[in-house]
Formats: sequence, structure tokens, C-alpha cells
Amino acid sequence: MSNKDSSENKARLLHFLREVAPFDEREITAYIDVFEFKNYQPKSHIFVSQDIVKDVHFLLSGFGRYYYIDIDGKEFNKSLVKPGGAFTSIGSLITYSPSPFYAQALSECEIASISYQDLIRFSEQNSQWSTFVRKLYERLALKKERREASLLLLDAQQRYEQFLDEFGKDSELIALNQIAMYLGITDVSLSRIRKKMGLT
Repeated sequence: MSNKDSSENKARLLHFLREVAPFDEREITAYIDVFEFKNYQPKSHIFVSQDIVKDVHFLLSGFGRYYYIDIDGKEFNKSLVKPGGAFTSIGSLITYSPSPFYAQALSECEIASISYQDLIRFSEQNSQWSTFVRKLYERLALKKERREASLLLLDAQQRYEQFLDEFGKDSELIALNQIAMYLGITDVSLSRIRKKMGLT
């Protein structure tokens, strides 16, 4: 990674951290070097099923997904991730058990990674880092709640409209087959919905 790329990624990380918690310069600079910056190419994996996940990987640019593979080899998208999101397995972090799902880059991704143990240590040393970790869990809980409500209460078109609201213009950068898988519908069904909405 070039010095320019490294500086850009640090700037992105600083912006993200300050969006979540009101860090001052001292609170960030004292810890920023613990993060490891990584580049992932499209289709590469941040981690795979059965890995013991120990890190939290913050997405600085690009798009990715969490997905499962069933016993027949069929893929199911658990979640789509955009900049400001993160890749990890909470169950694996807390219980040291294998992750049941995969985390994959859908486009070229720049990621800032930190061990969960370091995050916890920071939160015990500094109130703003404690706020940061708490708000991460709150974001995760809200996203999970919205996802469950969407699948249980909304029809396919409403779920797609909700997806468009969440991702905005960035939705155009994600392959339609990945979106369909995330919505729990077939590619053909999504094509029909898009035609009905005048998007094709």
C-alpha cells in the first residue's frame, strides 16, 4: 500500500470513528496505529465459515456481503455491507466458536481491522472508546431488528424499496443477483419488480 493510500485510509477511518463517538485528537492518535489496513479484491474472503473470528473489520470503501451455504451448496445472503459497516462474527468473538457464515468482498474493498480484545481493552481505558463499542452493538441490534421485520412483514417489492432507500445510488454498484439473494427472491422476481417500478 502506498503512503498516499495509507493516508487516505487513515482519514476514512478517522471520519468513521468520529461519526460514531465524539473522539478528540488525543483519544484517536493514541490508538490509531493498532488498526491494520488491508485491501481485498472482488470475490476474496475476509473470513470463511468455520473460522474462529478474532477481529472486527471496518469497511472504509467498497461493498461486501455475509452469506451462508446450505448442505446443497446453495448460497443465501445474510447481509450486504457498505462503507461504515463492519465484518465480524459476534458469536465467534464472544464464544470462540467457528463462524457459521462467510464474509466476502463484492468489489475492491479497503478495510481497517482491529482485534476484538484490543477494542475491549480500549473501552476499559477510555470512555469514548466505551461509547464507540456500545454504539457498534446498538447499530448491529437495530440492523438485525429491521432485517427481521422486513423479511416477516414486507412483500418482495417493499423489501426492494427499503433496500434502495438504505443504499441509495450505491445500489447501482451491487450486482442484481446479489441483491435478489439478499431480498430472498429469485433473479427473475427482482427483474419483474424492477420492470414494474420502471427501473429497466
